[in-house]
Amino acid sequence: MGAGAPRGGAGGPGDGGGLRASLSGLTTRGRSFVAAGIAASVCAYVLGQGALLRVGLLLALLPLICVYALHRTRYRVSGSRRLTPGRVPAGAEARVQLRMDNVSRLPTGLLMLQDRVPYVLGPRPRFVLDRVEPGGSREVSYRVRSDLRGRYPLGPLQLRLTDPFGLVELTRSFSTYDTLTVIPRTEPLPPVRLTGESNGYGDGSRRSLALAGDDDVIPRGYRRGDDLRRVHWRSTARYGELMVRREEQPQRSRATVLLDTRRLAFDGAGPDSAFEWAVSAAASSLVHVLEQGFSARLLTDTGDAVPGEGGGGFSAGGQESAEAAGLMMDTLAVVGHSDGAGLSRAYDAVRGGGYGEGGGDGLLIAFFGDLDDVQTELAARMRQRASGAVAFVLDTGAWGGRPVPGHDVLPLEERLRRLRDAGWTALAATPGTAFGELWRQAGTARVGTGTSGGRE
Repeated sequence: MGAGAPRGGAGGPGDGGGLRASLSGLTTRGRSFVAAGIAASVCAYVLGQGALLRVGLLLALLPLICVYALHRTRYRVSGSRRLTPGRVPAGAEARVQLRMDNVSRLPTGLLMLQDRVPYVLGPRPRFVLDRVEPGGSREVSYRVRSDLRGRYPLGPLQLRLTDPFGLVELTRSFSTYDTLTVIPRTEPLPPVRLTGESNGYGDGSRRSLALAGDDDVIPRGYRRGDDLRRVHWRSTARYGELMVRREEQPQRSRATVLLDTRRLAFDGAGPDSAFEWAVSAAASSLVHVLEQGFSARLLTDTGDAVPGEGGGGFSAGGQESAEAAGLMMDTLAVVGHSDGAGLSRAYDAVRGGGYGEGGGDGLLIAFFGDLDDVQTELAARMRQRASGAVAFVLDTGAWGGRPVPGHDVLPLEERLRRLRDAGWTALAATPGTAFGELWRQAGTARVGTGTSGGRE
């Protein structure tokens, strides 16, 4: 089920496990009673004390009677979980609501409820529920949060039964669970003007039809429901039937966000590492261009495009765009280092698709790690396929990492110079720099217009 929908299942806590398994539920107090009862019975037999023997038998049998009573108890309860929301940014909280319903004809005893969650989300929540009447229910809730992106399972829900004396404790588990997706942190970006947009920033205002005058109108036949104010009377007189002006067909601007995930390009891990900064910045870029009306895609050095292969991997409009945005955020939530050595697959993906005829109607936003001579040249050539290209280059050394042995990394300034010579707007991403500020600098930097170097 989706986020916010109840998950759970019905089952009797006494349904699973045999009597032998129930014996393992004896608590420390219960085991102590059994041991004391056996010891008292042995002493009573040796000393010939009948009264002590009765006490010993009582101590030994009471926990066993409680085990049998709990084992035979046939509570029928159903458990459900509601996770709101199912996708949160790192550092934000999600609320989990648990509901227990007693669907049997008998009231329950004291119930202890525990939900299994990864320790990264916080301590495991435990609740004590009082007697639940037949047909009654109880609701409890807790909150979870994580500073690390990822996908975390919640569940299964565990129900613990205990007797009034605390001698036995049995655990029963439900089978369902939910998944909390923690996406990278994003920050709002200023609406700067970047090369690669249509006429008007991301508003899709480039038209496929020229409407300079009546002679330029391309009419079509009247369809039921068309507004009569759009009837083109000159064409109607010419063709002898009602003709209306064809609707303008806007073409959405396209943007590709390229994330370099190569292991040898980044060193270090953790929330403050260079790679996590790049992932968070890529997420911020995607959210921004989608809000501005772009058709966007996420591309990695492996050549994989998200949301998919259709339409060059770009998102569509309307509801499909929202679904594509969620898919891209889910991908960034779990993206890790790749074992690739170069950017050739990403270059082929940029070269082979999506920018339309003329190759000059897309914006390319790239996040690069350490680059050697060959990869810098390859990254520079990606500019040929986009009408605008912005690169944010990270230097492992500045972030406290060490380059991979045998990987001859070019100095940061040399990488920036080569990218700028190829027409990129290239900026250095240094520790402590807010991505919003770099984005603003990219908008005010001198950017070359048109494609550089022609098409291959």
